[in-house]
Amino acid sequence: MNTPQRLRRSRGPLDESVQTRWARRLSLAMVSLFAMLPLYWLVTTALKPNGDVFEFPPRLIPSAITFEHIQQVLGNRQVMQYMVNSLLVSSVTAVGSVLIGMYCAYSFSKFRYRGRRSIMVTFLASQLFPHVLLLITMYGLFSALGLLNTYLVLAIAFTTFTLPLCIWMLKGVFDNIPDEIIEAAKIDGASQFVIIHRILMPLMRPGLIAAGLFAFIRGWNDFVFALTLSGDATRTLPPGLVNNYLSEFSNRWPELMAASLIASLPVVLLFMLLQRYFVAGLSSGAVKG
Repeated sequence: MNTPQRLRRSRGPLDESVQTRWARRLSLAMVSLFAMLPLYWLVTTALKPNGDVFEFPPRLIPSAITFEHIQQVLGNRQVMQYMVNSLLVSSVTAVGSVLIGMYCAYSFSKFRYRGRRSIMVTFLASQLFPHVLLLITMYGLFSALGLLNTYLVLAIAFTTFTLPLCIWMLKGVFDNIPDEIIEAAKIDGASQFVIIHRILMPLMRPGLIAAGLFAFIRGWNDFVFALTLSGDATRTLPPGLVNNYLSEFSNRWPELMAASLIASLPVVLLFMLLQRYFVAGLSSGAVKG
């Protein structure tokens, strides 16, 4: 067999792999474009003049850029109060979910007792049902307790939904910690409080951050429960923006898009700062429970 034929045969699999690689890249590019289109539309609508927003057919590239809508949102004290409320409630939800979830996950991971597996399955099964089914029951309960229209009721409601997944995430982290570390601490006379807070917490920091970030985002994005259980003074961003910019007779889409863009910045910045901990925390919890 001569040399050109050998080269053609040797290049066959290589050419096929290159084609496969380029096809995969093209597919990923198309999926990314489809996923980023709503974000692009949000940003451009927030920066378009009013004339371009309601133009038909819609213009993908704005004819001019204006920051008027963003300035109007930043100057709206009510919207800023909604953001403060969201930061407060979401932070309390994240801290409460991580603390309670850490103790429950430690119990499930390192202790063996009757009913342990049934309780774990119950926590997991609670995620199979739509949370909105609990709205009427929770509304009646919180109304009887006099907790409606308070920050506390929002934090309790959000923690109820974030706690089961946080427990399972943190249980996976505890499962990856060798029991020998705990046994050595007990031999040295350390109490359970010392073992959890001084020995195990530094080892599971990425998992705690991942669970806390999940709980924070869940509380930040909630709409239905925040709309139903909160009042004017305690309303968070999602229902506050809808009530403020959408009505029966007028829809201020540019201001709503600008407010949505501003509302997404805290979560984006938080995720960028904690991204490496978030990825490490998910990886450390990816074990069979």
